[in-house]
Amino acid sequence: MRYIPALPLAALILATPAAAQDAPDPVRLKATVEKLVGFGTRHTLSTPDKPGRGIDAARGWAGAELTRIADACDGCITVANIARTFVGPRAPNGVNVVDVLGFQQGEEPTRVVIVAAHIDSRVSNEMNATSDAPGANDNGSGTALVLETARLLSKQKFKATIVYAVLSGEEQGLWGGQLLAETAQQKKWTVSAMLNNDIVGNSLGQGGVRVADRVRVFSEGIRASEDIAAQIARRASGGEDDGPSRALAKTVDGVAATLPAGLDVFVVRRPDRFGRGGDHEPFLKLGFPAIRFTSAVENWDAQHQDLRTEKGVRYGDTPDRMDFDYLAKVTAINVATIRRLASAPAAPATVTLSGALSRNTNVKWAAVPGAASYRVRWRRSDAQNWTNAVDVTAPDTVLKEVPVDDNFIGVSALSASGDESLVTFGEREKR
Repeated sequence: MRYIPALPLAALILATPAAAQDAPDPVRLKATVEKLVGFGTRHTLSTPDKPGRGIDAARGWAGAELTRIADACDGCITVANIARTFVGPRAPNGVNVVDVLGFQQGEEPTRVVIVAAHIDSRVSNEMNATSDAPGANDNGSGTALVLETARLLSKQKFKATIVYAVLSGEEQGLWGGQLLAETAQQKKWTVSAMLNNDIVGNSLGQGGVRVADRVRVFSEGIRASEDIAAQIARRASGGEDDGPSRALAKTVDGVAATLPAGLDVFVVRRPDRFGRGGDHEPFLKLGFPAIRFTSAVENWDAQHQDLRTEKGVRYGDTPDRMDFDYLAKVTAINVATIRRLASAPAAPATVTLSGALSRNTNVKWAAVPGAASYRVRWRRSDAQNWTNAVDVTAPDTVLKEVPVDDNFIGVSALSASGDESLVTFGEREKR
């Protein structure tokens, strides 16, 4: 048993030094966004009225880019599309929603880490499929991030399979996210993490407010997929701030703290912006850990707007309103997070605690295939982040003088090189 003294989470992360890795390229990110804008509109209902315009052309180009990256790594990425017809208020006659996916197969083919963004765009009227809808930041920025992440991570091999996902139909009903989430469920994938990137390329917000030193990461606490009995059990154990998606957000925060000259992660403790949603939500409904990255400030004059100028105010989502150095830093956080989680084993499925009326706490968990060891973490129950840890090799331990009444406890799995999974929160042993 190896004891790790109380340290900030960032200091406990074992990862390849960022300086030794290729960095995201702002110039390349800008070129990708400008290419996407060049398709005129990427509205999900758009039709190929002329070559090189519309959603089909944009998706085809994204698939070709993933194929080009795959060719550069001797076929390490397999490109495939999944599709389904959806009908809803924003597509009353139905529309074929296509997701473009790149699979970088790891040692564990069915355990996946997903990085995703939607490629579709829109203007003021969500049904307007013909007007120019550049969608530079919403969501050319996220699509560019996914492609740049694929370029960087394709140079390595991982334990988990990485899925690079370019989604459609977000603006019409989060349909691309639903299609991928339901595919993951049907294929029985173990989803270690889903990182949704949507509006991640601006540092200048509404009213001229500039925030270039942080990025927001949204996550749920109690899982949307939990029934009432499971929610009551989580509340009884005090795990409202430690569901899998919140654990993922905290991990991202810790990873970001290790990147030199990077961004602070503002962990927002709700699933998305107030009253709004994104493609990670269908994953949450099915119980998968999923989060959303979004710029620290938003410029609503540059979101879902017809291209126009009114009363001296310019409207429209164009590349000149973006900050590509900022986008590169958000990309770097995604790359570092995926590198760690795809190199680590899966998180323990369950962790149980016992120790009522005792100064000691018994901790047990399900053994994880491929785990070299485990990290048992704890913190006082009035703290948000883990402060203490001990490494063990067997899937159980006794924490002496750590009373369960006063502490929260969780367990992660470690690879032989020290890459750490998400932390699974410990709950009361069922009797």
